Amino acid sequence: MTTNGNQYFPSHPDFHYNNSIEDDTHRDEDAGATFVLQSKGNWWHAGFHLTTAIVGPTILTLPYAFGGMGWTFGLFSLTVAAAVTFYSYFLMATVLDNCEKQGRRHIRFRELASDILGSGWMFYFVVSVQTTINMGVGVGCILLGGECVQIMYSNLDSGGQLKLYHFIIMVALIMIFLSQLPSFHSLRHINLASLVLCLAYSLTVTIACILAGRSSEAPSKDYSIKGSNLTRVFNAFSSMSILGTIFGNGILPEIQATLAPPATGKMFKGLCMCYGVISVTFYSVAVTGYWAFGNNAKSNILKSIMPDEGPTLAPTWLLALSICFVLLQLFAIALVYSQVAYEIMEKKSADVKQSIFAMRNLLPRLVLRSLYIIVCAFIAAMLPFFGDINALVGAIGFIPLDFILPMLLYNMSFKPPRNSATYWINNAIMVVFTGVGIMGTISSVRQIAIDAKRFKLFSSNAFD
Repeated sequence: MTTNGNQYFPSHPDFHYNNSIEDDTHRDEDAGATFVLQSKGNWWHAGFHLTTAIVGPTILTLPYAFGGMGWTFGLFSLTVAAAVTFYSYFLMATVLDNCEKQGRRHIRFRELASDILGSGWMFYFVVSVQTTINMGVGVGCILLGGECVQIMYSNLDSGGQLKLYHFIIMVALIMIFLSQLPSFHSLRHINLASLVLCLAYSLTVTIACILAGRSSEAPSKDYSIKGSNLTRVFNAFSSMSILGTIFGNGILPEIQATLAPPATGKMFKGLCMCYGVISVTFYSVAVTGYWAFGNNAKSNILKSIMPDEGPTLAPTWLLALSICFVLLQLFAIALVYSQVAYEIMEKKSADVKQSIFAMRNLLPRLVLRSLYIIVCAFIAAMLPFFGDINALVGAIGFIPLDFILPMLLYNMSFKPPRNSATYWINNAIMVVFTGVGIMGTISSVRQIAIDAKRFKLFSSNAFD
């Protein structure tokens, strides 16, 4: 490793930061950057990508998360998570803008962290965490997609013989087809549709929850927190980890990489668009879902509205519409979070000197991306723990990358005075969310162990 003033230049072959000319030359030879992370987008495209990465069907888990926290702490935690993540993403965009002004535009999270922190191991840490996030989101999207299709199927044919894993296979086949879209930028129109879809199903689900809560067939509302004191503590941390997943991103540098240079200032506009959508969708689903079902809310609120036993608590057409919207958006989310994995694959397997659609590049892309989806689908079918997967991915993936590292990167880049509010706010956030991440990991693993005692491999039902 060599240093140049305050900047660090690790000897890993991915790192070429000495000057902008060398950086551009290296990128021209980098198939991952050239093919997958094309820099052609505008700020509103970044807004579409951010909204798809953050606002997804995981918001249907919010009433379930509130069940472990109650009204007061639930609303407080939701608001704090929103404020902290907006601040965190703003700081990271600021760090990226600062690096770009210095002639070192970073298009990968792992490169940014290694450059600023000057530690070779940080490269592999970020790669490992991003891989966990990518796989976790991929598994969760395929599992929830399979659940959506299963719900529709069971309502059409209550005596049908198809199991959950059959529907997971169907969803995976569609994902394999869509995975062949070559670049992140090529998803911009899909992600615009995704933004519209999340607004649509948050509206339909909110209406369905209100109707369910007012129904004479609705279960009695209980807002108390279940279990012993120890169980309540574990449930609270597990719920906070779920919030970490729901607000998580983990790929902001890769999203910013899709912006046409100069990218300075564009991400802030994209973030404002994204959090405008968040303010509409998150609170409406969380409040109406928890109001309607209390601590009996399931990890997918649609399953509470359409219970296995008893009548459906909202009009079937409204629920069918919600499920269709959710299912369609899941494909967009899985595509967004797969881009980091695809970029790594492309960097190692593609030949940048040939066309992106040349057979030399097309065949490896088809094989590697298909295998990636198949592995995610296999895990989803084998271990159908949607709520638990959300919590675990949040604890070990999103919390480190979205609640801790951005503050550290900002402090290392701009070196705010130790007596400044910024310095202490950043350090306080890092300390608090390190503790939340550790406790959330323990709580999530504990819950998975509890659920594992009552399931079979390739179960026909997802566990809450």
